[in-house]
Amino acid sequence: MPNLAEIKHSPPTYDGGIGLYLHVPFCQTKCPYCDFNTYAGIEDQISGYVRSLQDELIGWANVLGHPPVRTIFLGGGTPSYLPPADLEAIHQTIRDAFRVEDSAEITMECNPGDVTAEKAASWLASGVNRISMGVQSFDDELLGLLGRRHTAAEAKEAFKTLRKAGFVNQSIDLIYGLPYQSAKQWSDTLDKTIDLEPEHISLYSLQIEQGTPLAVDVEAGKYPIPDDDLAADMYEEAQTRLGENGFSQYEISNWSKPDMESRHNIIYWLNEPYLGVGPGAHSWLAGQRFANLRSPRRYTTIVGTDYENGAADPVSAMTSPAGPVEMVDITTPAIDVAETMMMGMRLNQGVTHERFEKRFGAAVDVIFPDEVARLTKLGLIDITKEAVLLSERGRLLGNEVFAEFIGDPDE
Repeated sequence: MPNLAEIKHSPPTYDGGIGLYLHVPFCQTKCPYCDFNTYAGIEDQISGYVRSLQDELIGWANVLGHPPVRTIFLGGGTPSYLPPADLEAIHQTIRDAFRVEDSAEITMECNPGDVTAEKAASWLASGVNRISMGVQSFDDELLGLLGRRHTAAEAKEAFKTLRKAGFVNQSIDLIYGLPYQSAKQWSDTLDKTIDLEPEHISLYSLQIEQGTPLAVDVEAGKYPIPDDDLAADMYEEAQTRLGENGFSQYEISNWSKPDMESRHNIIYWLNEPYLGVGPGAHSWLAGQRFANLRSPRRYTTIVGTDYENGAADPVSAMTSPAGPVEMVDITTPAIDVAETMMMGMRLNQGVTHERFEKRFGAAVDVIFPDEVARLTKLGLIDITKEAVLLSERGRLLGNEVFAEFIGDPDE
């Protein structure tokens, strides 16, 4: 392998457009499997959070010179739990502070239990044009295990309410590999999802995250350790069933109808610039990865609008104690090339030769000759005229493939 420090390193600049992520840390109840930066029972902090989020948005717009925004994603947490008036105020601030492209994809994560006809209409009027709904399962027993606050019938009705309100781009999230989940339960959930005809489906294998209530229950023997072989069978069934019903898989965990891929998430997978605002939000911008402080209360205390315009180092202008950023990592060539491979190979198109060589000045098999040869011999990757991509077998062993491209971070 060549010295990674000598590799040409030309990541895209943010003045060509960014993805904008807004983290909403509030939930009515917190699911036992969730380890995200989210909290239940702190509704008294919502109004202060909204004001601080608006201040942070304005501050970043000033120091970055009001760059174009290609996509917006409200995640959490539960963005749909916020009062509609607060969501409208947030969207108005974004429109005032940034140059939001007319064709921007604007996604909001949604809990089925929050959906009413009135709220759906207000979300659409505020500019949201894509809904990502966390259904997780269409089996009430499994929804109870997951601590979800909706039933299968309520999820189905919520989807129809959003459709009637005018949302023509809806995504459904599902989880497989759950304790006690049978193959039939998974097949039934796939049937009910397909019958709703969403434009997009995301499927995630359950991960037992340390420190969560679910991890404690599994360790105590209340629930069995998920069966990896059964989870793999569920994944392969989904690949077949969704393909037969007009969905194309474009990423390891994501399927869509034609031209309905998640444009915001593709920014992540292509390792392009994005800005995260809100408590605990992560960003990659100006050659640096950075993250905001996690505490919602501390966030509302520290965020202000006294950020200088046109800062030479915009990230430094937003670091504590003057701003919300508290962790910064410089993206070295070694890190950038590894992350580009790890994320890009999640896509069905893989890492294209043209994009890779433009960014790093050399072909993948020149920078990673041993790794490419070894993975090809093992049948885990394919090399085509256009790209390096995971093989069918490699999709089931993606983490092992990605690990091959992690070099010395100091190079």
